[in-house]
Amino acid sequence: MTNQTMAEARPAEDHHKTNDKPGDTMARALSPAVVLLFAVACGLSVANIYFAQPLLDTMAQDLSITPAVIGGVVTLTQIGYAFGLMLIVPLGDLWDRRRLIVGQTVLSAIALTIVGTAPNAAVLLAGMVLVGLLAVVIQVLVAYAATLAAPADRGRTIGTVTSGVVSGILLARFAAGALADLGGWRVVYLTSAALTLVLAALLARALPRHAPQPMAGSSYAKLLRSTLALFVEEQVLRERAVFALLIFASFSVFWSSVVLLLAAPPLSLSHTTIGMLGIAGLAGALAARNSGQFADRGWGQRTTGLSLLLMLAGWVPIACLNTSLWLVVAGVLMIDFAVQAIHVTNQSLIVAARPDAASRLVGGYMVFYSIGTGFGAISSTMAYAAAGWSGVCVLGAAISACALLYWVIVVSRTPVPIGACSEA
Repeated sequence: MTNQTMAEARPAEDHHKTNDKPGDTMARALSPAVVLLFAVACGLSVANIYFAQPLLDTMAQDLSITPAVIGGVVTLTQIGYAFGLMLIVPLGDLWDRRRLIVGQTVLSAIALTIVGTAPNAAVLLAGMVLVGLLAVVIQVLVAYAATLAAPADRGRTIGTVTSGVVSGILLARFAAGALADLGGWRVVYLTSAALTLVLAALLARALPRHAPQPMAGSSYAKLLRSTLALFVEEQVLRERAVFALLIFASFSVFWSSVVLLLAAPPLSLSHTTIGMLGIAGLAGALAARNSGQFADRGWGQRTTGLSLLLMLAGWVPIACLNTSLWLVVAGVLMIDFAVQAIHVTNQSLIVAARPDAASRLVGGYMVFYSIGTGFGAISSTMAYAAAGWSGVCVLGAAISACALLYWVIVVSRTPVPIGACSEA
């Protein structure tokens, strides 16, 4: 690391030492079992957002929604998620996080029940907005885990918890497909509602009580203003937010449209078989779960650049879907590994920059994830309708190329805060 990089990283490290003491005293509460519970909670919560993707055709038939409009189910969910990120997640720096997490989880179960019993398209779409709004409990959990973890373990803890997020995204497709084949798409949401209630009870029992909040006593308006101010103050947040938008747009382009091709003739695969692609992607995502340690060691830029290159290359085998499904599996492994590695690195870097503002930083960052995912979903179904699978692949590769160019031209030489491993 250059002297310039070390000099620019030092304020973040000093901030670590000043603000991580409460987390150090509570780190003993963050046992491996609690970290695992955080990961499971994140996985189920994010799965609620993605259950719809392999079910779009079935939902459209059941509720008489046209194929051109059905992608809006995913987009509206992401709109709800974006509002939750802006309005709910920052509350983690103001309110008791334990109560906030448990309350959101209970309300999520209610929203899932609304979706599972929706009599028409209007109720379904409203319910999906609520599901997205309340699913932001994921980011409160990630920020909570980051602040409770010992400084030397922060990147690894974020990586483990975030592996639950990506695992939930990918396993959602398999679980949704299998349950839909057994009992229809409504069973998927009603089953998840029941599991979410059980999860709320476990979280209420396991989460630490009376954790100190950085902005306790401040007003909600001041909290929201400070969230916006972080984008002005923290260059690393601005840069990593752009990456979140681009990588998850590319990720969503593939997963939002692949079901439309695989479920149609001549392949006519079942939802369960289509969901097996998620299992392949899970292997790639889990392989990248320790990438946060590279950020802790100051290797965040190299990890980002190599992962972006891998993500772009992954679209080559994916474009061969009509030739070989095994090539598609290889492409899924490449893309999902890259997305997880970049996502973990992004969050590790922004929390290292300002650990006292973890909830606001993660919430602000994830707004761009939501925008990217929603854009990818709606643009993907439109590209498929206009140009088939080749159009989808060109779109996904173009977005990945933009992300790589942004890193090369704008970000690659920007010093980033190193993690706390150097302090150990």
